[in-house]
Amino acid sequence: MDCPSEENLIRLKLDEVSEIANLDFDIPNRQLTVFHKGQLELIESLIAELNLDGSKLSTEESELVESEDPRKQRRLLWTVLGINFGFFVIEMTTGLLSASMGLIADSLDMLADSFVYAISLLAVGGAVARKKNIAKIAGYFQITLAIIGFVEVIRRFIGVEEIPDFRTMIIVSVLALAANGFCLYLFQKSKSEEAHMRASMIFTSNDLIINLGVITAGVLVLTFNSSKPDLIVGTIVFVVVIQGAFKILKLGK
Repeated sequence: MDCPSEENLIRLKLDEVSEIANLDFDIPNRQLTVFHKGQLELIESLIAELNLDGSKLSTEESELVESEDPRKQRRLLWTVLGINFGFFVIEMTTGLLSASMGLIADSLDMLADSFVYAISLLAVGGAVARKKNIAKIAGYFQITLAIIGFVEVIRRFIGVEEIPDFRTMIIVSVLALAANGFCLYLFQKSKSEEAHMRASMIFTSNDLIINLGVITAGVLVLTFNSSKPDLIVGTIVFVVVIQGAFKILKLGK
């Protein structure tokens, strides 16, 4: 339960068990509380099939914890989805124009965020089949784009060095940093205890590190007049994107 993909994976696995009334995730402590009216053995076997190295802590009677207002969750998720998809377009366009693989890779990370928020939106009362279809499309699309990015990085490493525009790298990455910071503020302001909301907040926090990495690469490009820092950061982000893609693909199984 370290990321939205794993949390969504558990939700999808248990979604068809009608006896489950609610799921309460404790992301930092990697604990899940299942409120159910029977089918304990089925629930335990489904969780075990995920191979997440989990174990049952206890089983006891308790009152159901009510879910939060789904309308507020949807509004927040639609907002951050729009911001992330918008910056995917901005960073992809400016990355191509400035020859920066760091910006292109970060744009794919923004796109990955958009997919995760879309799946989280479906987690707020969505159908299992739709969640799985979106997960498959998202995962394969991310892998395809990441592979294309890797090929381009290799071409630039062995070809004639093309120095990216460090100004564009820094300016756009600062704007992306501000956008992710605003998304994080919205998540914190919501004070949501729902797992997919808290997991999305953690996901956004990690994106701030990537934005800082691209900014650092831009400074190093200026300092050393070399494209290597941009290519190295781009490669790292592509690895992050493709790892996330494989996790999302697990949701479609």
